[in-house]
Amino acid sequence: MKRIIIADTTLRQAAKNRSHSLSFKEKVEIAKLLDKLSVDVIELAPIEDAKTDMLLTKSICSSVENGIVAIPCELSENGIKTAWDAISKAKKPRLQLVVPTSTVQMEFVCRKKPPLVLSMIGVIVPEARKYCSDVEFVARDATRSEREFLYDAIRNAISCGATSVTLCDDAGIMTSEEFSAFIADVYENFPELENVQLGAQCSDAFSFGCACAFSAACAGANEIKTAVWGENTVSIEAFSRFLGARGSEFSMRTSVKTTMLERISGQISRICNAEKSKTTPFETGVAASNQSFVLSEYDTPEQVAAAVQSLGYDLSDEENANVYEAFSAISDKKSVTAKELDVIVATAALQVPSTYFLESYVVNAGNIITPTAHVTLSRDGKSVSGLCGGDGPIDASFLAIEKITGHHYELDDFQIQAVTEGREAMGSALVRLRSNGKVYAGNGISTDVIGASIRAYVNALNKIVYEEEEE
Repeated sequence: MKRIIIADTTLRQAAKNRSHSLSFKEKVEIAKLLDKLSVDVIELAPIEDAKTDMLLTKSICSSVENGIVAIPCELSENGIKTAWDAISKAKKPRLQLVVPTSTVQMEFVCRKKPPLVLSMIGVIVPEARKYCSDVEFVARDATRSEREFLYDAIRNAISCGATSVTLCDDAGIMTSEEFSAFIADVYENFPELENVQLGAQCSDAFSFGCACAFSAACAGANEIKTAVWGENTVSIEAFSRFLGARGSEFSMRTSVKTTMLERISGQISRICNAEKSKTTPFETGVAASNQSFVLSEYDTPEQVAAAVQSLGYDLSDEENANVYEAFSAISDKKSVTAKELDVIVATAALQVPSTYFLESYVVNAGNIITPTAHVTLSRDGKSVSGLCGGDGPIDASFLAIEKITGHHYELDDFQIQAVTEGREAMGSALVRLRSNGKVYAGNGISTDVIGASIRAYVNALNKIVYEEEEE
């Protein structure tokens, strides 16, 4: 029975949608869910911001255990190297070269005439193969390309080392019969495709996407591009369920776990469709950490550093040494959980001179008023105040600090816990802020949780400001 490889483009689709921008944490979570679903290929968005996107891609690569991680390259030697640097640590990396092959797309995207595009293919495919053994040539707008040129482009890509070829119907105007005939015609003209994986990407602009994808598989395509979420894409749920119901009649199957499909698709859709508030620091929600490891005194510095990295931190060797020293002082007496390691990092790593100092805060909250916070910080000896309302007292406090600094940072995590007992119990708060893809943790202690939270936020803020000024 023929196995159809399923490539999911949800993360790439999400990157295009500015109205539902996802947080760093949400993107990593989606990649983990897709891997859990046994999707064969997880396709990422191209590298645009060197710092943030590189860190995101590396985090996803370390999280994906089974699937191929694919990323499109900028069509240049530097672009290919940048993409490879981002995914080189993936267990199964793939470089994608997305090249327009229709006349309009070539002039609009590449600003090149057909002969120059062919020459470019002859340069970029071997360059990609220098780094990666899995190189995908994606013929964009293939169904509207002149056949002779399309065939020359495919032939050139295969001869230069492309291991898979994907044909795209970007306009989505073909019927299933026409797309099947298109794929069959390509096979007829290319006996070499027997040794190369052929994929199909069908637009669902006119609701023909799933039918065209199935007809492409029947005509010989080995890989189908789908998505859990995205505009004009073939639904992974519809395609996989159809093959689950009728695949045996056509000797086709997928590796997607259909028993988990509805639940995981629902989780991803909820993440992608959640309305993001324009104001609150908690716009992505704060969930309990899914890290559940326990470290002991027998763990080595390398194992502790790996655990720290799994929490999302990118520390220097000196900072890792400081964390291990603080860890050792605790691990002699008890085991250390993921949450406790978070606090250790917040207190032991990247200790910097303070730029902002907390002078005072006044918070008003109740069940019949909108919570407000008036926070005063000092910087360079000058006091600056911020007054804001919010969904809750802590939300209002964080917004007041943002008003003072004039900058919004992604709130990656937020934790509160009591550290002593009794009426005068001390509360400890942990705040993790993300700037340029990097995590900065701050810890605060006070007799009230709001004060602890404000101190933790200011602590993390000072680390960001210090590092940005050093650069």
